[in-house]
Amino acid sequence: MFRLISLFLVLMATWLLLSGHYTPLLISFGIGSCLLSALIAYRMDVVDRESQPFYLGPRIIAYWGWLLVEIYTANIDVAKCVLFPRKYLKPSIFVVKATQQTDLGKVIFANSITLTPGTVTIDIDEDNVMVHSLTVVAAEGIKSGEMDRRVTRVMEES
Repeated sequence: MFRLISLFLVLMATWLLLSGHYTPLLISFGIGSCLLSALIAYRMDVVDRESQPFYLGPRIIAYWGWLLVEIYTANIDVAKCVLFPRKYLKPSIFVVKATQQTDLGKVIFANSITLTPGTVTIDIDEDNVMVHSLTVVAAEGIKSGEMDRRVTRVMEES
């Protein structure tokens, strides 16, 4: 029941922020649509532990901070590729091992790779993640395992 109520509250807050209309009629429509959406999600049995990962808590916020720094530095690496392609552009495809135990952990890892400019996740098969990289620096960054370790640390149970 807690997850259903929290889903409704998140949907309602999002609706209020995005609509910009605060008349009683429109707010009642917003409440109705958010309530209907939450109930449909509940009936579909998609309101579970992984759809609302409260257990990640502050660890995911710290990870996002680290990821933003990585995205910034990767942007500089890609800019070098654009400006000096003969020197820096060295595309490669490689496979790395994902140490996360849950599907959510693997998704966070794969999406983090794709969010980082110059790298993209091509495929996930069991614990193997196939990655395309534009530069040697980007490939080494993924192969070092730092991102994998950080995602695994985020996913650890408290």
